[in-house]
Amino acid sequence: MTIRVLVVDDSALVRNVLKAVINEQPDMQVVGMAPDAFVARDMVRELKPDVITLDVEMPGMDGLTFLQQLMQVKPTPVIMVSSHTEAGSDITFRALDMGAVDFVTKPRPGAAAGQDYGDVIAYKIRAAASARVVAREPKPPTPVPPRRKAAGKKAVDTPQVIFIGASTGGTHAIQEILQAMPADSPPILIVQHMPENFSKPLASRLDAACEITVKEAEDGEPILPGHAYLGPGDLHFLIRRTDVPKRYIAHLAQAEAVNLHRPSVDILFRSAAKRVGSGATGVLLTGGGKDGAEGLLEIKQAGGRTIVQDEATCVVFGMPREAIALGAAMEVLSLPSIAGRLQSGPGNAS
Repeated sequence: MTIRVLVVDDSALVRNVLKAVINEQPDMQVVGMAPDAFVARDMVRELKPDVITLDVEMPGMDGLTFLQQLMQVKPTPVIMVSSHTEAGSDITFRALDMGAVDFVTKPRPGAAAGQDYGDVIAYKIRAAASARVVAREPKPPTPVPPRRKAAGKKAVDTPQVIFIGASTGGTHAIQEILQAMPADSPPILIVQHMPENFSKPLASRLDAACEITVKEAEDGEPILPGHAYLGPGDLHFLIRRTDVPKRYIAHLAQAEAVNLHRPSVDILFRSAAKRVGSGATGVLLTGGGKDGAEGLLEIKQAGGRTIVQDEATCVVFGMPREAIALGAAMEVLSLPSIAGRLQSGPGNAS
């Protein structure tokens, strides 16, 4: 089946680049291109696209307003096309809050039609086409009372470490888990597929909503309890041992993409299996493709604990499905159950 895509962007250059890279794929086709939200509104009714790529910032009716109206009238998988700016990242995360399933950055001049960019677009469209679309009522930000955060840089023993991997739909899944974790939880290392310059704003948003400290990982920093570390976009994220047993540091690497991704969940999970072994808990959340499935199996084979999100609560069930098919999942849990299971300690998986 061909995935029908509607491209909405006020830039003719961006529209044409997206059309070219999408139409190169054998299983998808651009069925329409709209220069603004008003034209797009009519095209949605006429063309009934399977997926919409939507410019974040447009004149007249902006992308957020159009997205809100679309989700109320005809919920459709939407991939936001964002600028690389701080303002662009803020709007993008607000769009995800409103029901967009994923985002991609605008093609940069000179690299616009690069193979890597086309592969990423294709991956995201395929995932979006199978996504469970959830329309959300926009809510004003809830003031978060000041919380006592874990502080300090002093290395301590961390016999248990939690590793989380996610892709499409992952920002909300990660937030739900982290918000439920107590301030004294084991350290948590996270790979969420996203471009560079977006992981730091996401970490700040999560930190403001959680008891634990959430930050973008820095190369060489100690891995501490009460902290969650988010792998930076465009760098692989690994864990390394220090000279003292059960004490670890973060390692960032500019190596080749794995499964189209940098950071890659497989890279993080494999380092967990090798460096932490039976003290590792791997959690694979919503997302398309297969990144993380083989790494999760390695954690299980190293004596660690493995959990995957169930189909009913995933936006896209691709990555968890692949892990289950490999026999990597010791437990298959709903998203609301995962945080509780993580708080219960290693125990015995059922």
